Amino acid sequence: MVTVQFVGSGDAFGSGGRFQACISLRWGHAHVLLDCGASSLVALKRLGLEPSSIDAVLISHLHGDHFGGIPFLVLDQQFGRRERPLVVAGPPGLGTRVVQAMDVLFPGSAQVRRRFDLRLVELPERRAVQVGPVEVTAVPVVHASGAQAYGLRVVADDRLVAYSGDTEWTDALLELAAGADLLICEAYVFDKPIKYHLSYATLREHRTHLGCRRIVLTHPSDDLLQRRSAVDAELAEDGLVLAL
Repeated sequence: MVTVQFVGSGDAFGSGGRFQACISLRWGHAHVLLDCGASSLVALKRLGLEPSSIDAVLISHLHGDHFGGIPFLVLDQQFGRRERPLVVAGPPGLGTRVVQAMDVLFPGSAQVRRRFDLRLVELPERRAVQVGPVEVTAVPVVHASGAQAYGLRVVADDRLVAYSGDTEWTDALLELAAGADLLICEAYVFDKPIKYHLSYATLREHRTHLGCRRIVLTHPSDDLLQRRSAVDAELAEDGLVLAL
């Protein structure tokens, strides 16, 4: 059984008082995060999720509300005397962007010697690769972030979790969702078109073509939250736990 927990289910701006994007997948002794927004370390500790248990972090794209928590996580583990490796995997440019972020937020922290190996891995497109305890396939989606944005297909303990990251509608979402036990999908606004983001109305229009067993929406703005009563779909909350 895989436990899926929404550590942070919000957008970049704290809409609804939510923490930024961060989703925990746990099974057996394995623990993987999907995204790690800037607020994620606080959110993990509030939920009692021990950062030292994290084997790998999978990043969908290089915006601060999706990867900006990495410098805080790394520093926390350094001061916590972690010794086992931590893998961070994501789009091309991940390694450079993480080092730059660390040096801006904590000058010199990217070059310091640690007791643990920080492995920064750039994911290829549409090829399954092993990252820590999971198999990951990165599917290109449409979201401007200074590098190619990905949706992620993650095989954990024989369960397939698909994660859209941020994207406008693209047929790549059909590929991403195919056969998934769970699709975690952005629904940023209710129905108005916003470039590079999905609306609930667009997802509803395409739902019958998404070949997944279950969809949970995430990353809502105030626009969607204000019309929540009209949303006929599961919407994540910070702390929500699902069992697959």
